[in-house]
Amino acid sequence: MVPRYSRPQMEAIWAPANRYRIWFEIEALAAEEMGRIGTIPAEAARIIREKGAPRAAGITDADIARIDDIERVTRHDVIAFLTWMGEGIGPEARFMHQGMTSSDVLDTCLAVQMTQAADLLIADVDALLAALRTRAMEHKFTPTIGRSHGIHAEPTTFGLKLAGYYAEFTRNRARLVAARAEVATCAISGPVGTFASVDPRVEAFVASKLGLSLEPVSTQVIPRDRHAAFFAALALVATGIERLATEVRHLQRSEVREAEEFFHAGQKGSSAMPHKRNPVLSENLTGLARLVRGYVVPALENVALWHERDISHSSVERVIGPDATIALDFALMRLTGMMEKLTIYPARMQANLESLGGVVHSQKVLLALTQAGMSREDAYATVQRCAMATWQALGSAGAKDFRTNLLEDAGVAALMDGAGLDRAMDPARDFGHVETIFARVFGG
Repeated sequence: MVPRYSRPQMEAIWAPANRYRIWFEIEALAAEEMGRIGTIPAEAARIIREKGAPRAAGITDADIARIDDIERVTRHDVIAFLTWMGEGIGPEARFMHQGMTSSDVLDTCLAVQMTQAADLLIADVDALLAALRTRAMEHKFTPTIGRSHGIHAEPTTFGLKLAGYYAEFTRNRARLVAARAEVATCAISGPVGTFASVDPRVEAFVASKLGLSLEPVSTQVIPRDRHAAFFAALALVATGIERLATEVRHLQRSEVREAEEFFHAGQKGSSAMPHKRNPVLSENLTGLARLVRGYVVPALENVALWHERDISHSSVERVIGPDATIALDFALMRLTGMMEKLTIYPARMQANLESLGGVVHSQKVLLALTQAGMSREDAYATVQRCAMATWQALGSAGAKDFRTNLLEDAGVAALMDGAGLDRAMDPARDFGHVETIFARVFGG
């Protein structure tokens, strides 16, 4: 991922230094268990740990360059790493990797990296949830118009809007937790997964030390349906980000102007038009969501490998693992900051709500007329007629609002006076169950 959309915490997970440290830990743990059960000398396992740990922990750019130099000859990354480790450990290094195959190291390492990435993403979602909760509580009863098909529907509250996003990201958090568990598996089972040359106790020991579960059947690689599920979960989180970003983009339109991204001192909106305040953050989030979703198809295509293993998945994962998690980490933090500072205009929300002369209360009037004795068909036709008369006259001289048109209708007047109509159209009726919904979303 390009530096512009990268944060150091997530970038470090995929850096060569972290990968090599994990590789060493897998090899050292495997050697320790092999030494305990007698596959290799226990003293060799001790020396591997004693001499190799500082080497791995203190790996430098020069060391990484040395491994790269070796790989240019061996054409094999794991062998290059083992050769470099041997240069520092000495003769006992020959006992490293006994009975293991490269995928035992690579796949188990990838599992560790993906769980590390998932932990950071879960923390990111927690920060976003906190921001959404704060703003939802702040605007629990701030009236705004609800829209369907982009057209005014009925009143809601801005807090309820945000509560819906909070609920979605609560589900997304659960998906990330499940995805983490899905990929947190260890496989150290040898060339075709039969444990022919490595004892299953080695796998169990390494898994327990790394906080992973055992892969029940690993042909040589961990099955890639697990990884596909992981990237699908990331895509759902990204799509949730885009849904909220799209809402902000709509609300910031000049014709709506109910909420907008915080505009910093010195910020410029356009190189040509000094007045511009553009929704650049939410537009950026929309683009990043497209990227993260785009990694799902390659992950799905990685599932079908030839026989026990091929490496068609390898090049894909070297790209999508870092890029998807780095992009999503950045997007979550950007969205959190955007929501914490989102500028909200309650007065504009109220003005928009009232801008159609009261027709947004049409359903309540429809129900009141049916309860007063009018058939539903007649009530619908009457209310629609009065609403359309209001709608079509908006802005013209002598235009009448919805309430006036209703009271002048003979069918309505026969069943309902002004006080009854006011009770039916009372905005407070729209918000009587806000507390119930908030209790469902945020708890009692």
